[in-house]
Amino acid sequence: MGIDLKLEKGEGAVTVAVCGEIDMSSSTQMRDALSPLFQNNNKVIVVDLSGVSYIDSSGIATLVEGLQWSHSSKNKFRLAALTPGVKDVFEIARLLTVFEVFDTKEQALTP
Repeated sequence: MGIDLKLEKGEGAVTVAVCGEIDMSSSTQMRDALSPLFQNNNKVIVVDLSGVSYIDSSGIATLVEGLQWSHSSKNKFRLAALTPGVKDVFEIARLLTVFEVFDTKEQALTP
C-alpha cells in the first residue's frame, strides 16, 4: 500500500505527518525522509502517526533508528497521535517509555 509523507517546517521544528501502512515496503521511504532532518537545524522532530493504520517491526526499527539519530545530533525526536493499533504495538514492544509520546502534534511541538 505504501505511505504518504508530508513535512511541515516551523521555527526550529519539523513535523512529518505519515499516512498509510508502515511496513517492510514503505519503511525505507520513511527512513529516507527522516534521515536528512537530523542534519539540519531542527531542534524538534515530530512524527505524526495519526494517519497510520498499521506498523510492523521494520517501521518500529526505522523509528528506533530515528531515536538513535536524535541522541547523536542532540535533537528531540517525538511521536504524536498514535492510533489505537499503533499504540498497541508500542505497548507490546514496551516502547512507550523509550520514546517521547504525545497525544497531539501540538503538544509534541511544545518545547
